[in-house]
Amino acid sequence: MATEYQINAGFMPLFDSAVLVAAREIGFAAREGIELTLNRETSWANIRDRIAIGHFDLAHMLGPMPIACNLGLTPLASDTIVPFSLGLGGNCVTVSNAVWAGMAAHGALPDLDPARAGKALGALIHERANAGRDPLRFAVVHPHSGHNYELRYWLAACSIDPSRDIEIVIVPPPFMADALAAGRIDGYCAGEPWNTASVVAGTGHIATVKAAIWKTSPEKVVGVRKAWAEKHPEALSALLRALHRAARWCQDPANRGELAALMAQPAFLGLHAAVQMPILGGHLQLGGGAERTVEDFFLPFDKAANFPWKSHALWFYTQMVRWGHVAHTPENLAIVRDCYRPDLYRSALKPLGVALPGANSKVEGALASATPVGSAGASLVLGPDGFFDGQIFDPDEVDAYIAGQKLARSDA
Repeated sequence: MATEYQINAGFMPLFDSAVLVAAREIGFAAREGIELTLNRETSWANIRDRIAIGHFDLAHMLGPMPIACNLGLTPLASDTIVPFSLGLGGNCVTVSNAVWAGMAAHGALPDLDPARAGKALGALIHERANAGRDPLRFAVVHPHSGHNYELRYWLAACSIDPSRDIEIVIVPPPFMADALAAGRIDGYCAGEPWNTASVVAGTGHIATVKAAIWKTSPEKVVGVRKAWAEKHPEALSALLRALHRAARWCQDPANRGELAALMAQPAFLGLHAAVQMPILGGHLQLGGGAERTVEDFFLPFDKAANFPWKSHALWFYTQMVRWGHVAHTPENLAIVRDCYRPDLYRSALKPLGVALPGANSKVEGALASATPVGSAGASLVLGPDGFFDGQIFDPDEVDAYIAGQKLARSDA
């Protein structure tokens, strides 16, 4: 098909950029008349700033980052919308071998159980404090990231105050494994393949995973400059169709070898294909010879993985409020409600006859098992989507949820 649209996109070298990479490299974008240019970046801050000043039309972004842009929490505030999610899950919490040994001494097992691991980490933190040792230092990839909020959520639910009991610093994803090996940090929460990289190097142990802290939970998204989207609606719709087909291709087990080889290229991850296989199949090497298979570890397509649920945006907002990143006001809540755009997703994909959720939001944490739900088009299965501590987030009860979390934080 002749080129009709030219789209400039930024991405970070993480496996969950695969849908964008496949859209270009496998030809899904070209078939929609799109010349898609991908620009590899070294930090989320660069992605954030370059989309704000117009270098990129859209980008591979952290789920909460467009919200932060719209709320004026970034150096260069910009109107950014989310019409597409790039997948569910995919993160891990990795600790140094020394920290894991300390956790194991307090009952941690190589089973990825968040409650058991969190209890053991809390005991280790208490032991270190009594001995007068410095707090453990954990890294996340960006202040306004799912990594930061899921790490804090996990710790707080295990009676660890992430604002006082540990130190949290910012490290770009590709530098996490090296920072751990050098002893600059004691642990981190990052996306794959940067956890497996520490395990393969023999310097780290995976303690738990996002897919256990909050099952089928949101991660990266496509953040689009609102002004560009409004000026080029046909180009955006064409891109969403290309990304839909690319995500379906990435999910297919028959394509795993080709996808891993593609992502191994220096322009994308630049890591051996074998290091990527854990995220594709969910079979993780944890460290010390332990291994575990995690159901729904990373989903690039299944279970409405690409649908931009407003409830996902609202949960991220509750965590921004909880940890003092933004005030909870009716104005801020309205901004967040308008950030994720399922209407654009539906408009682009409805002609394809694909499964489209009938609602814009859902109660998060309510599904204990995989559940067929009402949808337009083909059949759709969601869940399980539970939080490990049994909490429920109702997007219609934001005030009550925020109030409850303030109480939980003070208890911690």
